[in-house]
Amino acid sequence: NWFRKNDFVIARLDMLSRNEEVHELLKAADCSWDLVVCDEAHKMSATYFGRKVRYTKRYRLGQLLGRVTRHFLLMTATPHNGKEDDFQLFMALLDGDRFEGRFRAGVHRADPSDLMRRMVKERLLKFDGTPLFPIRRAYTVPYKLSPAEASLYDAVTHYVQQEFNRAETLEGKKRTTVGFALTMLQRRLASSPEAIYRSLRRRRARLEGRLDELNELLRNPTAPSSLIFGGPELDLEDLEDLEDAPEDEAEAIGVEVLDQATAARSSAELEAEIDTLKGLERLAREVLDRSDDTKWRELAGLLGNIFTPTALTGRVREPAARYGAGQVSLPQPSPSQKLVIFTEHRDTLTYLHDRITTLIGRPEAVVVIHGGLNRRDRLKAQEAFRHDPDVRVLLATDAAGEGINLQRAHLMVNYDLPWNPNRLEQRFGRIHRIGQTEVCHLWNLLAEDTREGKVYQTLLDKLETERQALGGQVFDVLGQVQFEGQPLRDLLLKAIRFGEQPEVRAHLTTVVDEALDRDRLRGLMHQHALAQDAMDTSRLHEVREEMERAEARRLQPHFIESFFLEAFKSLGGSVRQREPRRYQISRVPGAVRSRASEIGTREPVHSRYERIVFDKSLVAPRGTPRAAFVCPGHPLLDAVLDLTLERNRTLLRRGAVLVDDRDEGVEAHVLLYVEHTIHDGRPAGEHDGRTISKRMIFLDFGPDGPRGHLQYAPYLDFRPLAPDEPHPHEILSRPEFAWIDEGLAGEAEAYAAEHVAPEHLAEVRDARMAALNKTEAAVKDRLTKEISYWDHRAEDLKLREKAGQTNVHLNSREAAKRADQLHARLSQRLEELALERRISAAKSTLLGGCLVVPRGLLDKMGGHTKEPPVAPSDTQAIAARARRIVMGVERDLGFEPTDREFEKRGYDIESRVPDTGRLRFIEVKGRVEGAPTITVTFNEIVTSLNKSEDYILAIVEFLENGGHRVHYLRRPFQRTPDFDVTDVRYNFAALLRRAGEPS
Repeated sequence: NWFRKNDFVIARLDMLSRNEEVHELLKAADCSWDLVVCDEAHKMSATYFGRKVRYTKRYRLGQLLGRVTRHFLLMTATPHNGKEDDFQLFMALLDGDRFEGRFRAGVHRADPSDLMRRMVKERLLKFDGTPLFPIRRAYTVPYKLSPAEASLYDAVTHYVQQEFNRAETLEGKKRTTVGFALTMLQRRLASSPEAIYRSLRRRRARLEGRLDELNELLRNPTAPSSLIFGGPELDLEDLEDLEDAPEDEAEAIGVEVLDQATAARSSAELEAEIDTLKGLERLAREVLDRSDDTKWRELAGLLGNIFTPTALTGRVREPAARYGAGQVSLPQPSPSQKLVIFTEHRDTLTYLHDRITTLIGRPEAVVVIHGGLNRRDRLKAQEAFRHDPDVRVLLATDAAGEGINLQRAHLMVNYDLPWNPNRLEQRFGRIHRIGQTEVCHLWNLLAEDTREGKVYQTLLDKLETERQALGGQVFDVLGQVQFEGQPLRDLLLKAIRFGEQPEVRAHLTTVVDEALDRDRLRGLMHQHALAQDAMDTSRLHEVREEMERAEARRLQPHFIESFFLEAFKSLGGSVRQREPRRYQISRVPGAVRSRASEIGTREPVHSRYERIVFDKSLVAPRGTPRAAFVCPGHPLLDAVLDLTLERNRTLLRRGAVLVDDRDEGVEAHVLLYVEHTIHDGRPAGEHDGRTISKRMIFLDFGPDGPRGHLQYAPYLDFRPLAPDEPHPHEILSRPEFAWIDEGLAGEAEAYAAEHVAPEHLAEVRDARMAALNKTEAAVKDRLTKEISYWDHRAEDLKLREKAGQTNVHLNSREAAKRADQLHARLSQRLEELALERRISAAKSTLLGGCLVVPRGLLDKMGGHTKEPPVAPSDTQAIAARARRIVMGVERDLGFEPTDREFEKRGYDIESRVPDTGRLRFIEVKGRVEGAPTITVTFNEIVTSLNKSEDYILAIVEFLENGGHRVHYLRRPFQRTPDFDVTDVRYNFAALLRRAGEPS
């Protein structure tokens, strides 16, 4: 059972949902997960048909996954398809009790806000109040078919109509499969002459082979036959799966079905169909040979307008569908533009590649991405488009429609319009992304005189009308629009089959108008905005400040770099710096490679690395080898970390003696590392309860007792004892350390229980109780009403049965049983919630500690009786005076400073900018005039590098006459100190020369 053997598994939703053996593996008693994440979770759908629910295989998988995981995260852009019943079924995957039974308006309440985190793209703002995403605009570029193209379109559409009519006489999957094949043919007809010609030729050739097999069967009855369709047979759920399947898989199945599926039931019918295909193939060949492709001409003209200085407006029809709002200028023509072109079919992609490279005159200017490329080649094409200035055009199928960042471009063309409107948003989302600074423009090519083109034209025009009234958010809900309960593809198919009938055309127009009715769109937009978190200004500033503080103390890149280089060296490895902060590893020790295999890293650790980096911006500078980005999760770092912990984990418990070189005093202190845990009442194996929060705290103890607790890493500014300094035993045997004994552990636990536990417990309890109260109220409300409904239903059925009226679908006993089951579920869930309410603090666990010895004490022990130039108390007084002066300067500049000195964060003052809420991080150094050096700690240097834009070294120079001067130095430090360096001394005069006036 590979689920039990691996702690981290990635699998395709469809693969898991269709494999019953996999389900059994997931159901194993000891197969449970901490977290299951499902992307594109809307695929796990269920829907009501009358009184019954149709559950997809993916929905059943979702129910199973919900039972085997502690945390369940569903990610989707479209949780609501416009039907409240279906939305409630979807939410039941997260909590079946809260969403039990069919939703009844006016009876059930629907408040999913505590189960959903929802962001509407058009409403997202930066901290300064400007939109996170740029404006986006879309335009329709209509064109008319040439006479030859129109003849081919009419002939193929007539064939598709006729074959659809014949397919209606088939049964089950056979009918669905033939219908899918014909739909594929029609979509290729609209794509390009190349796509329809190759499709017709392949289909004709495959059916001729089928006819030969049938004739052989008639001559020899024992010969094997494939006339009865031998390829994949598809049902409606299969078709939905193909819409979302990886492109290479969907393409393979699509081609196989398109080439083989036929409604013919005899050799005569098959022969007649082949004759029809031969005629269509000749027509398609003629159109292809004429090189009179009006759709291509439109694209060629658009390319000319984009890449050369001619008027773009001549190619754009203004009553067009647009994304975004406001009057936005069209993009200025430029030969350096980058453009993404999407098509649905590989044959069309090849066709366009040949024509565009001929038009531009440089084959290297065009790259392609399609489902047939392996991951490496796809990434290579993506990187070339993003970074190579000679590459201008990316041709892509929907293999590039999701999960790829193409924001190097802000211009896009849909050469083929998808029949699933979600794809429009997915494609546009490749360039309309966070970080995009340009207005994004999209052109949709549309054949306005085809049956499906007319429907799409109505749709886009109606969308533009509503966009002007409701704003750009109408496009966020386009994928949720239903056309008389059907998706867009069914509407387009109806237009193809019956679009020549005036009443059908009128009906389709009405359906589109009603589906995009303004009130209906408002309703969808309201549903789309469900459970949004709105932040008031004060909360927004809080979040921003916490994010800035987190950036200041982040591990990547500087802490990780410093740790890795030292740990790798200690394991026998060798690293050489080749370019600034870019390293080469010529040999990875065997122990590291073996450990990677043992812990099961996702990728192997290589025997050598041409380059590694720790800063993502240094991965691929121009003219240098591409580097591996070493960060948490990279197999090389994971293996080094695991080996380092194995060899040194016991040292934490044993403790250490560290030196504080900045402390000239003689009083030592102890740092104790304590882990504090919060449990609830739910059983968790051998433990008293399930852990719901865990925190590591540093307790600081001196001879007189506890001095407080810290949540950061104060030990980073301390160093180990040098070989020529006193041994730890010699230090601990001194009388001033008599207070350090086994009783210190008890004091730490007592302090944690009195000061740490209540704070931690209150924080967790406040957050969880609010959620539990809401959940309990929702569960009680829903299940109580369902119990009442089924009790009433049972009584009603019982009275009818006594009167001789029987219900073949449901009897009173079954209804009463359902009510009893719900009673039991309610009782069980309330018991579970009661256990979750039993929130308590566990006893703190002492993990380890260290004795921090001041530099002054070591000097004293070594016989260095020289008095320090300034007494420790005076040093502290000077530092406090310097901070007060700088805080006054900050207030005079209009900022709002806060003293953070005693929190040991890597800076002394946080100063808030009132207008923007940004934080300035200020390290203060007070020195007398003419001092030789300024000492800065490792932690302060790394913090400055993490927040280089917002970090200031404030130097207060105390003058002999009693006055002072304040100097501000921005970007004071340039490089990370070596691992064993705890502080760096900088030349005082050199720093002053680089500094300036406070600002």
